[in-house]
Amino acid sequence: MRGSGILMHISSLPSPYGIGTMGAEARKFVDFLVKAGQKYWQVLPVCPTSYGDSPYQSFSSFAGNPYFIDLDILCDEGLLTAKECKSYKWGMSVTQVDYNLLYENRYPLLHKAFERFIKKIPGEYVLFCEEQADWLNDYALFMALKDIHDGVSWNEWEPKLKLREKAAIDMAKKEYEKEMEFYKMIQYLFYRQWKSLKQYANDKGVSIIGDVPIYVAMDSADVWAEPGQFYLDKKLQPIDVAGCPPDAFSEDGQLWGNPLFRWDVMKKDGYRWWIRRIEKTSKLFDVIRIDHFRGFDSYYAIPFGDKTARNGEWREGPGLDLFHAIEKKLGKLQVIAEDLGFLTDSVRKMLADSGYPGMKLLQFAFDAREDGDYLPHNFTENSVAYAGTHDNDTILGWLRNAPRECLAFAKEYLKLDQAEGYHWGIMRGVWSSVSDTAIVTMQDILGIGSEGRMNTPSTLGGNWMWRMRADDLDDALAEKVRRQVELYGRLPKEKEEEAGLEELKEDASYDNRNLKKQRTDHRCGVSY
Repeated sequence: MRGSGILMHISSLPSPYGIGTMGAEARKFVDFLVKAGQKYWQVLPVCPTSYGDSPYQSFSSFAGNPYFIDLDILCDEGLLTAKECKSYKWGMSVTQVDYNLLYENRYPLLHKAFERFIKKIPGEYVLFCEEQADWLNDYALFMALKDIHDGVSWNEWEPKLKLREKAAIDMAKKEYEKEMEFYKMIQYLFYRQWKSLKQYANDKGVSIIGDVPIYVAMDSADVWAEPGQFYLDKKLQPIDVAGCPPDAFSEDGQLWGNPLFRWDVMKKDGYRWWIRRIEKTSKLFDVIRIDHFRGFDSYYAIPFGDKTARNGEWREGPGLDLFHAIEKKLGKLQVIAEDLGFLTDSVRKMLADSGYPGMKLLQFAFDAREDGDYLPHNFTENSVAYAGTHDNDTILGWLRNAPRECLAFAKEYLKLDQAEGYHWGIMRGVWSSVSDTAIVTMQDILGIGSEGRMNTPSTLGGNWMWRMRADDLDDALAEKVRRQVELYGRLPKEKEEEAGLEELKEDASYDNRNLKKQRTDHRCGVSY
């Protein structure tokens, strides 16, 4: 069924407290999506950010980002006061996140909430801790120990804690029990607010697409708690790390630095870690976008310590064996495969055999270095069309910086003109494509230039900062977007209409079964 959506991370929502949250503005955005005829809201990973403030470098694959907890909701619940929230500095810009201020001020404020929280602990918090114990206890201890060690990476801790010797871990749990409870409370608040927001969106007919990074950060509870799942030496240092090889876009390649998985170990235990990760994610989101899908076919390994990705090599990944194990355990999930990058025939076959829709990026379509797979006339229905993603420039930024021949090709192919607006013409190319799903970024709908770019790969600093203004959304903009998706058959079906269609299908199915039964009984000499 055709549909469309908007990509905008939680962090980019308006808020008086320095970063977007899961509060009233998030619900206003859902209302805008409904008015604009959108079926999907796509977000980036919602886990806590670590090095470089990137949601793809997190302290945990299972935890939620404390910054996204809405402070006004905590005030309504009596855990904070409005005066306390306003007493901290959250940054001067309404269009940029100041992560330094957030790091300095959000946690002290949450500690105030914690002191009130522990005076009357709700029963549902106890239940939450029991249900999430398989990751929550390790994460809470990990974060408590990071605080004790002034934030340094776990592989610089004293050997007993670094190696998780039982006696040392047991002692740490007793000594830092209150600190652990603080981090457990944060996760309880996050998950409760997220559940409420997701329910609000779902009740309005909006499904949330969430992101699963293929790799985890070295400095994470994931690696510290289960180092045997990762490609580390006896001293728990990475042997090789993740990245991408040099290509036409980057002569040094991309050095991500994440530890690699021990796929042989994971296969032996039935991919337990991955199944648990996807299971948790499937409860957070309606649709899961799996990052760097080609890395499951073969992945690029770079010697640890190298300064560039030039000396890496390709190694065989688990392939569909992993996804068959996940489906056998969890059933059929709605998945989008991020199949961008250097693709081989085996990667294309893995995608085709999986049945997952891949991604088509219009910004790649007009580059002479690409082979034309991203031109809309080559799209397939089972795909998700994008103008660009969080790793690309905005449309207007791309148009300003694209080589002249690429721009000329785009203008001719899409019949771009200034009267319509070049960015609207590019989005039209996405909406009008045969892809079942079309996604555009909020920055592109607002017509923002490169200042709205979310991330520039292989750079540190200045990323993940863009925020929308509180007055950017209005009914006229929603109606303009709605008209476009209506023109190209992407409006969501009304619930009543969908229910009626399902009823008709069921009736038809019953009639067919009944007719088949009559024919069978007639052959047996029985007639009704």
